[in-house]
Amino acid sequence: MLPPQFHGPKDLAIGVITEASELLEHFRFLSEDEALTLLRNPARKEQIEDELADVLFFLLRFTQRFDIDMSKAVTRKLAKIEEKYPLEKSRGSNRKYTEL
Repeated sequence: MLPPQFHGPKDLAIGVITEASELLEHFRFLSEDEALTLLRNPARKEQIEDELADVLFFLLRFTQRFDIDMSKAVTRKLAKIEEKYPLEKSRGSNRKYTEL
């Protein structure tokens, strides 16, 4: 995908955002029903899968290149979310933790 000189943290982060934006383009301005219909079209679904693969490539390359354990990172992040959004206060709400 990218030559090795473009595998620094900045360029990999740019890659994640660029590819995520390309994924978003498939759904921009669509209703939820239209988006679900789009995913039932095999050709369009393959295009979306390609964009997801691109996003995942950049994420995995970033973690590989900079020795990040995503399993630990996700576990740690979930614990932070549970602390910010205790179920008894946040269930059924979309408010930010500072508003609970």
